[in-house]
Parts: sequence; C-alpha cells; structure tokens
Amino acid sequence: MKSYQKLTTAVPQPAACRLEEEGATSTPTSHGKLAPWWVGSGLLVAAVLLSAITVWVLRQVSGGWPGPTLPPKCLLIPESHRFDCYPERHVVVTQELCESRGCCFIESPPPATGKRGVPWCFYPPDFPTYALESLNQTALGMVGLLVRREKAYYPQDIEMLRLDVEFETDTRLHIKITDAANPRYEVPLEVPRAMKKAENPIYSLDFSRDPFGVLLRRRATGTVLLNTTVAPLIFADQFLQIATSLPSRFLYGLGEHRDTLLHSLDWNTLTLWARDVSPTESFNLYGAHPFYLLMEEGGDAHGVFLLNSNAMEVALQPAPGLTWRTIGGVLDFYIFLGPDPNMVIQQYQQVIGFPAMPPLWALGFHLCRWGYGSSNETWQTVRAMRNYQIPQDAQWNDIDYMDGYRDFTFDPQKFASLPSLVEDLHKHGQRYVMILDPGISSTNPHGSYWPFDEGLRRGLFLNTTQGQPLIGQVWPGFTAFADFSNPDTHQWWLENLQRFHAHVPFDGIWIDMNEPSNFMDGSEDGCPPGELDSPPYTPAVLGDSLSAKTVCASAKQKASVHYNLHNLYGLMEAKATASALIQIRGKRPFIISRSTFPSQGRYSGHWLGDNRSQWKDMYYSIPGLLSFSLFGIPLVGADICGFSGSTSEELCTRWMQLGAFYPFARNHNTQNEKAQDPTVFSPAARTAMKDVLLTRYSLLPFLYTLFHRAHLQGDTVARPLFFEFPWDVATLGLDKQFLWGRSLLVTPVLEPGVDSVTGYVPRGVWYDFYKGSSVNSSGEMLKMSAPLEHLNLHVREGAILPTQKPGTTSEVTRGNPLRLIVALSSSATAWGDLFWDDGESLDTFERGSYSYLVFNVTQNIFTSTVLHASTEATEVTIDTLSIFGVREPPSKVLLNGQEKPFSYLDNQVLTVSNLGLSLSQGFSLQWL
Repeated sequence: MKSYQKLTTAVPQPAACRLEEEGATSTPTSHGKLAPWWVGSGLLVAAVLLSAITVWVLRQVSGGWPGPTLPPKCLLIPESHRFDCYPERHVVVTQELCESRGCCFIESPPPATGKRGVPWCFYPPDFPTYALESLNQTALGMVGLLVRREKAYYPQDIEMLRLDVEFETDTRLHIKITDAANPRYEVPLEVPRAMKKAENPIYSLDFSRDPFGVLLRRRATGTVLLNTTVAPLIFADQFLQIATSLPSRFLYGLGEHRDTLLHSLDWNTLTLWARDVSPTESFNLYGAHPFYLLMEEGGDAHGVFLLNSNAMEVALQPAPGLTWRTIGGVLDFYIFLGPDPNMVIQQYQQVIGFPAMPPLWALGFHLCRWGYGSSNETWQTVRAMRNYQIPQDAQWNDIDYMDGYRDFTFDPQKFASLPSLVEDLHKHGQRYVMILDPGISSTNPHGSYWPFDEGLRRGLFLNTTQGQPLIGQVWPGFTAFADFSNPDTHQWWLENLQRFHAHVPFDGIWIDMNEPSNFMDGSEDGCPPGELDSPPYTPAVLGDSLSAKTVCASAKQKASVHYNLHNLYGLMEAKATASALIQIRGKRPFIISRSTFPSQGRYSGHWLGDNRSQWKDMYYSIPGLLSFSLFGIPLVGADICGFSGSTSEELCTRWMQLGAFYPFARNHNTQNEKAQDPTVFSPAARTAMKDVLLTRYSLLPFLYTLFHRAHLQGDTVARPLFFEFPWDVATLGLDKQFLWGRSLLVTPVLEPGVDSVTGYVPRGVWYDFYKGSSVNSSGEMLKMSAPLEHLNLHVREGAILPTQKPGTTSEVTRGNPLRLIVALSSSATAWGDLFWDDGESLDTFERGSYSYLVFNVTQNIFTSTVLHASTEATEVTIDTLSIFGVREPPSKVLLNGQEKPFSYLDNQVLTVSNLGLSLSQGFSLQWL
C-alpha cells in the first residue's frame, strides 16, 4: 500500500500589500510599466530573460534571424505564460494576421492529442491596454476610471470604463468593470447589497496603474490569488477579456462539462453556453456555471464567480493562468476567500442564494423510463417493485405519456388509466412526476390547443426580430418557445399546470429540453444576418454557432435579447415552475431541470443528462455530482444504469450501488432498450439492488439533515474528500470516491469483473458502516473486498449518524424507530445532529415547525439534547444505540441512571437496544 505524506511545501511570504486610503491607487514599483507580467515569478523569469537576451545578441552577431526579426520581449515569455492573442477557431493564424494585432508570433509544434497547445500568437508585455486614470474612495470601497489610449482589435471597443470595488465582507470582495458612459446588459439576479465596508478583510488589494491590473493577496500567507497584469484587459461591445495568474494548478468548477473533478490546465478551454448534447468530453453541456474553486498550497481555498450570462469560454494554461472571454454584459466578479473550501462554497451561496429544502420523498428512490408505452405498463412496473418490496418513492413518465408529445396533455388511449395510476401511487404513499418541455406545439387547429392559443394571444413566446413568434422544431413538430423572462408567462404556465393537475394530480415536475433545445439551428427560417447571430467573436461552442440546436441569439424576449438570456432559460423556467407548484400543491416543490445557472438550487435539482450505459459514464457521474455540489445545487444525480444503450446486470448492479448514494437517485432508461429497473434482473442482482436501497432509506434521517444544513448555510451534501482534508495533497485529485457530509465515505466499484476496490482512506480512524470494525489509516490507499453484493461504506471517527429502520417508502420509513450510530474518535468523543419535521410543508425551519437535536459523547457518556421541539418528534422513538470503538468491555450501561442490558462484540461495538425513547425528550446513556 502506498502512503501519502502531508504537503509541507513552504509558502513564500512577500511583503504585505498596501491599500492606500487617500483616494489614490497604490502603485508598487514592481507593478509599473516595467514587465508587470512577472510579478512573483522571480528566478524563472530572470533566467528566461537572460537566456533570451543572450540568444538575441548571439543571433545579431552571427548575422541575425532566418526570416523576420523577433524582438527579445517576445522571446523572453516562457511558453506556459503565453496568453493567446488570436483565440479564433478555424483560422490558420499566420504571422501577418498575428502582427496585425500587434502581437508576438512564434510557431510551436502542435500537441499529439490534436487539441490546442501553446498559442503561436500571444501578447507582448507592452501590449496597449487600459490605464487607471483615477481612483477614489467610497463608503464601501472605491471607484475608478480606466482609460484606453489605443483602439483594440475588436469592433466597438469602449474607451472609458468604470471600476467599482466593494469590500463587502471580511471574506468577500466584489469587483465590477463596466462602460463608464453607457448602461449595458447585466444579469437579472438578486444579489445581496453590502451595507458597510468590511472592517478586517483577510485579503489585501493592490492595483497596477499603467497597464491597469488587479493584485489580490491573502493576508495570512501573502499568496497572490489574482494578478490580472499577465495579459491585457480588452472590453469591446461583444468581446470582453481578462486574464489572471493562478497560485496553483488545483482548479475545480466551471460547468457544465464532462471532465475529471480537477481540471487540467494543459491548454484546456472550457466553453459555457447551454446546449442539448449527450455528455461528451470537451463539449459545452446543458448548463453554465462561471465559478471556480482553487486550492492553494497549504490547504487554503478561494473561489471566483463571474456574474455574466453571455456565451463565454475560460482558457486554462499551465503557467498556471486563466483567461475569461465573454461576448457581452459586464465583468462582475465576486471573490470568496474561504479560507477552507467548505467556507468558499458557503460564501458563494450567500451571493447566489441557498438551495431549497427538498421534500423528504425527493430523497427516496425514483424510477422512470422513456418507452413504458402505456400507463398500464408503467403501473405493472410499480406493482412489481412492490411485490419484491423494493423501496420506491416516485414513479415518473417521459414524453410518451403525452398526446402527440404536446405539453399538458396525456394520450387518451395508451395512458387512459394515468389518473388512476396516480391515485394508486398516492394511496401507497408514493408520488408521481412527469416531464414537461418548453417548446409549445404551434400547428394545431385554432381553438384546439389552449396552451398555444392563449400564449399567442397574450404574446408570451420568443419572437423573431420581425416581432413574430420564433418557430423551431422539437418533439411535437413545429413549436414556439415560452418566454420565461416575462412575468406574464409565469401566470400562463401556472394556469396550464392547474388545468392539467385537475386531471392528473402530479407531485413534481421534470423540466427538460430547456437550454432551450431545438432540432433546427435557429428557426424554420434560419437566423437573420447581424452581430447577434454572427458576432465578431464566437466562443468555442459545439456546432461553431450560437444558434446550433437552439434558437436564434437575436430572438426577442421581454427582459432582453436571447443573446444575453440564453444561459438563463432553464433557471427562469425553474423559477416559474417552482412558483406554480407551490400555488397548486401548497407544499415544497420538487423539480429536476436539465439546464441550470447560478442560483438554480433555490428552485430545482439537476440530473446529469442523457448518459450512456457504460462503465466510463458511471465514473464520470461522480465528478459531475461533486461539481454541482460546488455550484449550490446539492439535489443532483445521474441516470442510474445509464440512459442510452443497453446495460448489463453487473454494470446495473454496481451503478445501483453508486446511485443509491447520489443525493438524487433515479434509474432511467431510453426507449427500445431492455428494461433496467431492479425487478427484471436475477434474484442475486435484484437482492443486491434492494439491499443497497434499504441502506439508503436507513440513512434518510442523516441525508435529510445534510439537506437542512445545505438549505440553512450552504453546506455541501455529496462532498469531495479534499473538502474535509484540504491539507492532504493526496485528496486533491480524488473523484472516484466521495463523502456524504463530513463523515460517510462511499467507495464504489467502477470497473467490471472485479471483487475488490482500492480507495483512499484519509488519516484517522474509520469504521465499517455495516459491522463497526475499525481501520486506522495513516492516509493511504487500501484494497477493500467488494463482491458484487457489497458497497464499501465507512464512517469517520467522531461522527454520530442518525439512521432509521428502512421501509419501502420514505413515508413508511419516517414512522420507524431510529438507530444512532456512534463512531468514537481516538479520544473517545463524537458529535452529530438531527433535523426533523413533517417532510413536506413549506418553510418549516423559518416558521419554527421542526425539531433539532444534538448528540454528543464525552467521557463514556452519550447525551441527546433537544434544542428545538415540534409535535412530529413525539411520534418517533429512538430504539437503538450502536457505539463503534468502545475499547474496553463495559461492566454496565446506565440510561438516565437506570441500568440497561447491552451487547458488546470483539470488534469493539457496544449495542444498547429497546430504548423506546421519544425523539422529543433528551436523555443520557453512560457505560462503565
């Protein structure tokens, strides 16, 4: 086994930065006109510079260059520090093209992978950009004026920019750059407004005057977090670019992409433009999340959020460095200083909003497929699940339930019994969820399809530049697209849902195709010429066009043009759907959306899209769900067993084991493939699937409490290991395991034909979840037995997990007795908590209709303290305490001073059963 040592790299401690308070910028000598690029690069740059000058002198002495002369300023820039001056795709960049932009040109051999490598055309250190003309203090920070002396090479560049800096909190900095003279589109997202300037920020800020640049440092370590002098700021009407150096290579986030959790900085460009495409490496996928988390050396972390909804790309390079390129809006940055990764994500959600508290049933097992064919066949699957007593909370239908794929209809022949099916689900404590698409069929005879007729009458669809509804093509054929940026559309959407709910009383809604997806490029008439559909610069989007498989960027919406609002479409639909569900049902809404944007967690969860029944896809689901944890959307999962293609029994069994620990757990399948619900497999596989679902259901009290903490303060639910062990460099790239909260380690099998799995066990004592046996790890890779029926779960020392006897639905489970699992630390202490309410009412925490308990162990005494109580807690009992890691056999156990029988096993597990204690009453249990 391999051992891992802790990171002990010394962090250099540069002199503290100054932030001058007299209304003028601080201009350190190292940030003047002389090579601002290389602040902090020290010896490397000096060596490169000396080498370049030597080469240049020798070339001159020996008769010069073979071809055009290259000045030393170009040669001195190391390859890893070359920031791309000609990022256009599908252009062969020649020296002439490059130099027409005033940039350096040096050919480099292309990488063997076929991807982009070192740019041939890159910025020289003296490339003209903005200068900081003035800087004045404000109540919250400062305001400055940036002036450009020479025009940029993109049209309509903006000569004067306004710089706003607000020290919003001690751990949050807000920097905004926009047009000083004219208003520009800004994302219509509600963000908190600081009332006073931070008094003791853990960051220090400096500026370079000419060229303009921002230098942000962490005060405690001196680490430079941002240095935007590395490349010129460009701010044209449809091309905005700003670059920065990075303090390490450990960067995460920037969704939505199929990738490892830890991004490669090897000339890797990530595009953000919502797109309907099966998850594929290097493609821009369904959602846009311009946020990254970066781990610094030593375990500190910070995050950066660019509040911008336009088409965008983020170029990563090995310097390490990062370039933001967007084609509209403003540069509106929030920087979160942590200092640990959990705190960074909490601080991010303080800006975008904390996620909604899901109903308890949302955390049960969901089952769906496209191609049931009828409501009776759907019903047969539900009955089969019940017959085998396999847990299931929700049954779903895909688009085949609709009449002609039209929203707010159901097929009167094949799905005639759908209302009866939903009634039967409700009788059994189960729920019904159906799919809806935003494309509204536009070809029905007038008066025959109310959703389109009424939407047209009220003017609620996306329009062409000519003011007519833009017509594309989706499942029902020709369609118009609802404009969710219009508040009137929300009312129309509600009315449609109310009318359908009167016939089919659904419980949740699955909103799909909301990038928005279009089977045509643009519309039935294409897209008009102009700078919105054919901008001066198009980021590296799949299809090379903003309208590829979506609507025209020039389409008109109530709030702005689609060019600005495209990435917000799914968010706006989710917001309208959540509001409608609350009004219809009066309970917490349950929505799963395909397209997402920051703040989406307030309204919906997300599934990772149309994956495939392949082992590779199962692996990629883990970095996918962990990334969405960073994005503030904790209710996330992938289609268990894979959506397209045909699964195998082994793959589906392993995937059901992993999927049982997705925060959102749904098995979903496409049409024309064999069924893959648990009932169709062999008795051995079916039993393994049932067992792992029962394990999930037993953990619902723990999972529900994690979601409460996410809702209350932005904690993650599914969590990367490095969040809990940020100082352990061995955890920084791990994405084949994950944690629930801080204390339950999940190590799935992700490859075929094996009966063991190797996983990393961080330093400390970990207990087998099922038996309580302990492993004392020094921080090492461990080989674990993993026969087909077994998923490895380990409980971290010091944790107390509330569990429950599992039933076949969350409704049955919540009435069963509780079992508390106590995992003693090496110092024999432990802590845990439990949030309990009715599982579905709105705002229970805010209204005080909940119970909250804290569990604690010190000096062989377990205490349960009720910090807040509600009537629901009186209906549930605590039956069993299992205490892992009790080193000596006890002679007696006392419950509130009264002796109780107990059992003690050789693996140091103490169990006390038949406690019969009401959850609403505190108690203590002591072992002697």
